Amino acid sequence: MTAATFTAACVQVNAGPEIAPNLDVAGTLVRRARDAGADFIALPENVSLIVQGRDKLLARVRPEADHPAVAYFTELALETGAWLLVGSLGIALDCGKVANRSFLIDNEGTIRARYDKIHMFDVDLPGGESYRESATFRPGDRAVVAPTPWTALGLTICYDVRFAVLFRALAHGGAGMIAVPAAFTAPTGRAHWHTLLRARAIETGGFIIAPAQCGVHDEGRRTFGHSLIIDPWGEVLADGGEEPGFITARIDIGRVAECRGMVPALSHDRAFKGP
Repeated sequence: MTAATFTAACVQVNAGPEIAPNLDVAGTLVRRARDAGADFIALPENVSLIVQGRDKLLARVRPEADHPAVAYFTELALETGAWLLVGSLGIALDCGKVANRSFLIDNEGTIRARYDKIHMFDVDLPGGESYRESATFRPGDRAVVAPTPWTALGLTICYDVRFAVLFRALAHGGAGMIAVPAAFTAPTGRAHWHTLLRARAIETGGFIIAPAQCGVHDEGRRTFGHSLIIDPWGEVLADGGEEPGFITARIDIGRVAECRGMVPALSHDRAFKGP
């Protein structure tokens, strides 16, 4: 039996190049969010590590079986009794590349779902920033919807937010809320973050839970912050601003059916020929 309402939280951090101190900070904020009443707590992309340079990253990532952050967050979920969405960890693969992988962990410390980021951030920004995720990361090839005590959760990561077809597929797959953990760049965040996330909420008629990295990281990389919790009508329920911390919002799952009933676009898909 699912619960009709619950409290969701987004933890916002400024991750650095060493795993242990990042876990300490994230753990403190998770405990604070739980003390504030959060039942479901989402953490951002790359929550345990942000480091610039392929060689430095490969030297720090670990296989899932012996990754310190996997053990840390499963134990933390059991300790706090909250469901955790570990936005993503860098997981070393046998092929020599890395998976950018989310983990959904239940309140007993069991991993309920995994999702590997599908869309690779290979871009050259006007200010001179350049990213080639595909040089280091192996993209995922499977959309994931996982059950929770409140509603099914669709999993995405960061750059996935620009691909509306993925979000529509997750909604058609039963997701009443969709997680978008991110380490959004400052320039693209200022231009697009709020607009994209509100659009994805409106299009799917579902809640969006988007925990984010913030501030200045290794070698001057800047992320936008502004973790968001958005309701199915596109209303921002909570905004994390630009500093580390956490936000919470009370989630009424009944709003999903209400908003999808008012504008039933998910039932109006039609096949069409391409241009």
